[in-house]
Amino acid sequence: MIREIIKIDEELCNGCGVCVPNCHEGALQIIDGKARLISELMCDGLGACLGHCPQGALEIEKREADEYDETIVIQQMISKGANTVIAHLKHLKDHNEIAFLKEAVGYLKANEDIIELDVPAIISAVHNSKPEAPAASGGCGGGCPGSAPVSFEKPAFMMAPQTTSKSCGQSELQQWPVQMHLINPAASYFQGSDLLIAADCTAFAHGDFHGSFIKGKKLVIACPKLDEGKSIYLEKIIRLIDESRVNTITVAIMEVPCCGGLSHLVQMATERAQRKVPVKEVVIGIRGDIISEEWV
Repeated sequence: MIREIIKIDEELCNGCGVCVPNCHEGALQIIDGKARLISELMCDGLGACLGHCPQGALEIEKREADEYDETIVIQQMISKGANTVIAHLKHLKDHNEIAFLKEAVGYLKANEDIIELDVPAIISAVHNSKPEAPAASGGCGGGCPGSAPVSFEKPAFMMAPQTTSKSCGQSELQQWPVQMHLINPAASYFQGSDLLIAADCTAFAHGDFHGSFIKGKKLVIACPKLDEGKSIYLEKIIRLIDESRVNTITVAIMEVPCCGGLSHLVQMATERAQRKVPVKEVVIGIRGDIISEEWV
């Protein structure tokens, strides 16, 4: 699959760092005086950073990227030097991409004899690192902290039913972020998942939205009427189907006419995707009742 991704002209880049806080995915850092794309996994190709580069060193390029390959990425990082490798591995660690982190470290260990880097020192630096604090607006430490991908694992005590004096439903949210513009279809928690694509208003209308819809699913939300860039939504849903190989898709929409646009968007994506995936549409009334629920 051809996907769009950021390309950095190192000749033009002067390392000013203005692009870094404007990368919503946290994929850019200043390493050795140059802007570096430390993780292709987190670059969604939206180009939010482009207009902030005073040197014009950033551009979007289209290239083949059928499936994210950590081995290829770490090979590219090695050529940039130890500091870039460490930043990339820390980035994977901070974003809980443990499978990719293990793959990268495994490659470094297996090729230690031919890599002109101090592999044990790199691994030690990453192992002993603490999670990076969110950068303040206008700083150069990373992207928007509210869009950093997180996969939630519930402690054992949260798995058992709990009885409280108040009626308080348990959150079933399994990952962050959830807004369609912010999610990365290549994130590992989407792999083979049951996906819920919900219109923004549905969670406010249905009283037990977490228990009835989110439980056991990964969540993406969008507003088919007010959101801009819906062509990007289409591309992301196609990638979720073809690259992340989601198992099923449930589309939750409101009964109002404009909300049908979200179902139409999913239908278009399934028609253009290479894989076939079962889709269920749930229509919720403005009073919170379920009007219809059927596989389409």
